Amino acid sequence: MKFDFISIGGSTRDISFFTDQGVLINNKKDLLRKELLAFEYGAKIKINKFHYTFGGGAANTAVNFANFGFKTACLTMVGDDINGSLIIKNLKNKKVNTKLIKKNKEVDSGFSFILISSSGERIIFTERGANNNFKLSERDLRNLRQTKNIYLVSLSGAWEENLQKIFSVEKIKGPKISWNPGEAQYAAGAKKIGQYLKKTYVFAVNKDEAIELAMGIKKYKSQNKSFFNNTKKLLTLIYELGPKIVVITDGKNGVDVYDGKAYYHKNIKTEKKKVDTTGVGDIFNSSFVSGLELFAGDINKALELGLKNTASKIAHLGAQNGLIKL
Repeated sequence: MKFDFISIGGSTRDISFFTDQGVLINNKKDLLRKELLAFEYGAKIKINKFHYTFGGGAANTAVNFANFGFKTACLTMVGDDINGSLIIKNLKNKKVNTKLIKKNKEVDSGFSFILISSSGERIIFTERGANNNFKLSERDLRNLRQTKNIYLVSLSGAWEENLQKIFSVEKIKGPKISWNPGEAQYAAGAKKIGQYLKKTYVFAVNKDEAIELAMGIKKYKSQNKSFFNNTKKLLTLIYELGPKIVVITDGKNGVDVYDGKAYYHKNIKTEKKKVDTTGVGDIFNSSFVSGLELFAGDINKALELGLKNTASKIAHLGAQNGLIKL
């Protein structure tokens, strides 16, 4: 079966809970951890309310692509448990094809506890579960060769083996691969993942991730903090690694894009209310890639779509709620 998009990566069942008892600490001396949320050590922290939601990069982006009218499948792994069944049921309800989803009887489905502060910002405590056991089969590769677009998010477990297989299907007239890597990929460094960037269509990161990646590039290791804090420099040096389009999101400071020809910047759209920022990166980045498909590669229109959808999502609880549709 040929799809417009196949999203590859994690899926989780989540519990989101709210508290106003955290203290935000400014930590600007550390470029990779500029703000910290602290609680009194040994204290009992009051939770105002909690909700069951769904998440995971592959599931979030698949739902978003389906909302824009694309024929979409989610390629992920769940456990053979109640949470796995609920993850699949939710995706079906969101019009995502679930026939590519793998079940593992040996482990539980991925699960996350999401702490949401009174400002809507969140910290995620996640157990990868079945996501750690995800491996691509020959059947998966046949489906990937037939799809128009592959959207790749954070991978864990045997991620190096999976990356090699995924990028082996990229051809001039084959599927376009857009990529938003995860922690394991950044920790491996630019030298390790650079071979895949040459085959990447849209490479999307937040600014902290961009800095971490840039600091691992050998010829820039002697540069100071101000160099790495310059967004245009980050866009340029990541573009030099090979992707056709580089996207860097920077929270309230907006988003920047470079395609080798021009730099683009857009400010965020002011949301009516800020409830929950969970999944905001997944939703913006997949909306941007959707916009490139919908608007024949028009970067400005794709940015507008991403920012509009992000503002809508932030006003709702959960990564997959409040999204705009085609």
